[in-house]
Amino acid sequence: MTDKTALASKPVGRIPPQRQHTPPFEALRVFDAVGRLGGIRKAATWLDRDHAVISRHLRTLETWLGTKLIERSAHGSMLTPAGRDYHAKIALALDEISHATLDLLNQGNHTSLNIHCAPGFALLWLSGRLEAFEEKNPEIDILLKPTVRAPDFAAHEADAYIAFNADYEEQPEMPGAIHSQTLAHVPIISVASPQYLEKSPDIQSAEDLKAHSLLHEDSYEAWQNWLLEYGVRDVEDLSGPRLSQGHLTLEAARRGRGVALANLVTASRDFQTNRLKIIDVENGSLTRLSGRYDLYMRSDRWSDRLPRRFRQWLKREIKKDVATAINELDSSSDSTSESG
Repeated sequence: MTDKTALASKPVGRIPPQRQHTPPFEALRVFDAVGRLGGIRKAATWLDRDHAVISRHLRTLETWLGTKLIERSAHGSMLTPAGRDYHAKIALALDEISHATLDLLNQGNHTSLNIHCAPGFALLWLSGRLEAFEEKNPEIDILLKPTVRAPDFAAHEADAYIAFNADYEEQPEMPGAIHSQTLAHVPIISVASPQYLEKSPDIQSAEDLKAHSLLHEDSYEAWQNWLLEYGVRDVEDLSGPRLSQGHLTLEAARRGRGVALANLVTASRDFQTNRLKIIDVENGSLTRLSGRYDLYMRSDRWSDRLPRRFRQWLKREIKKDVATAINELDSSSDSTSESG
């Protein structure tokens, strides 16, 4: 490539900034950490630097700019108005540098797949089935990370993210360029162990559940929305254990602590082994409230061969399990009706 051709490939009308217009990069990086984390000590811990080194870089930047960026007091430190304005602009630029570098470093990395997903789905469904996919695709290197937080795709935190989104929840925001696909729609159902149901008052309707020990995740929202769908009112005063995540409420239900909300994917094996039973509050109907499993994936990997195979396999397996679970429950319901 000639010099003329090389220059022609660059953006027209742009020249490098003057050296005197670009502060020391390490000082900028330190200032950015202080601005994002909200303090010098937190930035020192994050960057693994001595507190005095962080302060020195900040003074260097303030001297270079001729502007005070940090207000220090006995209670800590905070950005000045000028510091907040400057940080908002340089933070975007530093993110662009980081993301561009990660894009280049990960270019051509087509045999690995970094999957983040909800802990319950990872523990109760995906981890037990990945081996079958890996046997058919031995060249792939899969990293599975259970997490309740959506990854930053622009920062290459993950290639794919699997989330369960209830009908009453808003679509989650996903930073970065992504494609998404709904894998399956799944009924949300109330479940309890046979032992709990034997020792507890009969449940004939959703209203009866308010008198039972309801097992919650991190808030009462899920049960409130579920009960409202079944026509139950006055759900603001719900109580019961809060266990942070769905797989923990399922485990508590298995041990007879109360009634949990579940879906046909993560609880399918519990029904097969009779560890949990569905509480039928509407003559076999499982469709009042549902959710969906959604797959989010980096746009630049959406059409790659292995991610495409994984996506197709995942959708097929989830749909098959949901259909099997519904058929089994229908058969069980029919058998109960005939015996009655």
